[in-house]
Amino acid sequence: MLQIWPAFIANAVKRDMYKNRHVLFGLLFFLGSSAVNAATSEKLLTLSEAIRFSLAENPSLKSYPLRDTAILGQLQTANLKPAYELGVDAENFAGTGDFTGVSGIELTVSLSSTIELGGKREARAGMYSQSRLHLEAQQQVESLELLGEVTRRYIDVLAAQQRVVLASEAAELAKMTLRIVKKRAKAGSTPDAEVKRAQAAFSQSQLTLSSEQHQLNYLKIALAALWGERTLSFAAVSGDLFNFGQDVDFESLYAKIKKNPAIEVFAAQERLKDAEVRLAKTESSSDINWSVGVRRFQDTSDTAITAGFSMPLFSSKRNSGAVTTALASRNEVFVQRDVALLKMHTQLFRAFSNRQQAIVSAQKLQSEIVPALEDALNETQEAYERGRYSYLDYVSARQELLRARQTLIESAAAALTYGADIEQLTAEPLSASQYPAPTISYSNFKD
Repeated sequence: MLQIWPAFIANAVKRDMYKNRHVLFGLLFFLGSSAVNAATSEKLLTLSEAIRFSLAENPSLKSYPLRDTAILGQLQTANLKPAYELGVDAENFAGTGDFTGVSGIELTVSLSSTIELGGKREARAGMYSQSRLHLEAQQQVESLELLGEVTRRYIDVLAAQQRVVLASEAAELAKMTLRIVKKRAKAGSTPDAEVKRAQAAFSQSQLTLSSEQHQLNYLKIALAALWGERTLSFAAVSGDLFNFGQDVDFESLYAKIKKNPAIEVFAAQERLKDAEVRLAKTESSSDINWSVGVRRFQDTSDTAITAGFSMPLFSSKRNSGAVTTALASRNEVFVQRDVALLKMHTQLFRAFSNRQQAIVSAQKLQSEIVPALEDALNETQEAYERGRYSYLDYVSARQELLRARQTLIESAAAALTYGADIEQLTAEPLSASQYPAPTISYSNFKD
């Protein structure tokens, strides 16, 4: 984790005035930071752990095994042959004359079924088999989306931790400023109004620190919610907010988009639609309904065999509309795939360009702007203590530095977040070097 304690405080300990106080203050801060790190090191959460927990426990993913079981049941039903039917017919009874009572009854017991033609059973089974593959592709898409969301929320927590550190530093700076102003007021070098303003600034910095701490707690809970955790089992997340990994050119990234599960799901959907087309075409073949039975004539005590069959006429013509619908639905998949590729191209370019800009901003702030503002605050504080600068100059220099550090945190978080968007679009990690954890493969989303 980057240490962002201002360098001007380290320089301040070299001054003759307040030397002992500054040395003590610096030691207390760094000892306090070390104590916090030691206390939370056993409860640090890594990105690989967050991803593993989410893939195993995320509630939305738990529905897929149930949906797969349901399709298996449909597949089992689809593989069944047409059922046999037992029929009993009674004629010529309970009438008048010779047909009074049951003396003239004709009783027929028959067995009937259907002979399916055109490969209907195989087509049904094939459709549900493809439905399972399509469901698996959908699960991969949702798993990838979950990975992206876990990474983004992880980065949010990482940035919030830095904002808490910055707010803590701002509160200490405000406290130090209050001491300096009180000392000058005691010496008669500054009015009491400046003491009140410094006191108000210190109180505001404490409110800001409290607000940042509450925001950090909320973001940690939002992260833990992805694996259904209501009570936090970690104190902090590990990682380097200011390590952006290696840069990759846009064309290489775009070439990987076609391997994204969100695109490959269209191939699975196409195969499913092909199966639906085959099933629709089989309905053009008429099935044969057959029956065979035994008829008994009560008045003569004779028996005879009965048999029959039937089939609908003009099935092919009547089914042409269903085939046309199925073909149109399959062809629509190709259009949807092209639309998705175009949309993902735009999303990738946006994430790619914004990430580059965020990295440039963060590096500029880190290497030039923040050090310059630290030096400026050092000089302004020295001049203010000697009465050469006003309180407003001193406070302005302090606020400029704090704003630059806040912008640095935001730029770094934006760079990592856009990187997470690129990883989700390409289904491959840009670089895992910014997270001290094992590399996570984006090509396998199953437990």
